[in-house]
Amino acid sequence: MQNVLEELGLLRIIPIVSIQNAIHTRPLAEALIKGGLPCAEITFRTEAALDAIHAVAEMQDLLVGAGTVLKVDQVKAAVDAGARFIVSPGFNPKVVDYCVKNEITVTPGVCTPTDIEMAMDFGLKVVKFFPAEAFGGLKTLKALSGPYHMMKFIPTGGVNIHNLREYLAFPKVFACGGSWMVKSELISAAKFAEITELTAEAVKVATQTG
Repeated sequence: MQNVLEELGLLRIIPIVSIQNAIHTRPLAEALIKGGLPCAEITFRTEAALDAIHAVAEMQDLLVGAGTVLKVDQVKAAVDAGARFIVSPGFNPKVVDYCVKNEITVTPGVCTPTDIEMAMDFGLKVVKFFPAEAFGGLKTLKALSGPYHMMKFIPTGGVNIHNLREYLAFPKVFACGGSWMVKSELISAAKFAEITELTAEAVKVATQTG
């Protein structure tokens, strides 16, 4: 579990993927790798999610996780398909409990002090701050980090190339989640060269920050 977190922390950016057709999975993965970001959080927002997770997991050179996980059955299905980490938009105690007990890396969504304290009760040290920009962005995150200085955050929701540097410069930010380099319309249109270009741009910002 710790090794996966270490990998995510080194990458500093987690591409959040909503894929409509699993046929695009491998070229998407290759585009991310070429851009210098061998990671993908494939969300349960489409019916192609499980097939996409399985296809990426078979490649073995890209860290794949499952996002928008809302129930334990989805955790089980994602892990069976090869997902190495689980991300949820909110704090679901059943999902977190299952993941912790089965030593599955999980970063649940939080946006309030209560959420953070629930995460601490489960021994979590890294959580997702979502929806980041809608809940006040970096200003709110800095306020939350005062009493909860022991926690690291993955801001997601409204993070893009324009504010990425600012988020990553804050020491309590573990990594950032974003979809701007892997927008669904780019994937569906098979614009993988553009995805590689956008990914490389994000990686350059990350390597120059912090």
